[in-house]
Amino acid sequence: MSAANATMSTLPPDLFDQTTLVSLASTVAILAVAYGVSLKALSPTTSGPLRFLFIWHAFDALIHFFLEGSFLYHCFFSWIPTADVTLKDLQTGKYHMTTPPFLGHADRIYGSQAGGDNPFAQLWMVYAKADKRWAGADLGVISLELLTVFIVGPLACWVCYDIAKKNPRANITMIIMATAELYGGFMTFCPEWLVGSVNLDTSNFMYMWVYLVFFNMLWVFIPAYAIYVAAQDISAAFAARNATVKGKKSK
Repeated sequence: MSAANATMSTLPPDLFDQTTLVSLASTVAILAVAYGVSLKALSPTTSGPLRFLFIWHAFDALIHFFLEGSFLYHCFFSWIPTADVTLKDLQTGKYHMTTPPFLGHADRIYGSQAGGDNPFAQLWMVYAKADKRWAGADLGVISLELLTVFIVGPLACWVCYDIAKKNPRANITMIIMATAELYGGFMTFCPEWLVGSVNLDTSNFMYMWVYLVFFNMLWVFIPAYAIYVAAQDISAAFAARNATVKGKKSK
């Protein structure tokens, strides 16, 4: 058997199952909605960079509210009794306990893993194949997602509103939000790197390059680009002000 065939034979049988394809399609659908909103909200004279950043922030807000919001919902409200979980379930990684007991309940297992047939729970269980922390109620992830859903999500909407209204305040908000996104991304993965990435599965290209690298690096490169665009506009405004001040002094 060739090396390529051997690699393919070790791929998980559910790598491209219906749940996975629907989950990936949902992300594309959210992007399509964000693009559609941009067509309605933006002036035809809106610059290319601002149009791109409007779509990004609309997409970002929808991801935070609907997908990551559903993650929080299952972390707080979906649970099964620990009595229903066997030691083998824990050893094989079917279920993940939270230590210390989440919300003071030592007799419950929370998270998407307890969401049953709920579509959003299934979506997160697809992503959890690459990062097991998203299956249960990981305290670090929940802490970050609370800020993401309830602060960064509304900030993204505010950015979209200001871009549509041509309000230069969008530059400040974009920098604040992008900084939060970059910090959040670092705090999501740095603790995992420090313990040897025990919760990450990089055994195949889908888990490694699509789930872990592509989907997470979007929230690195695009926020960095947003900071660049905003800083350029702010710098241009200061340069214009300085030129005006110099012109007045020379008279």
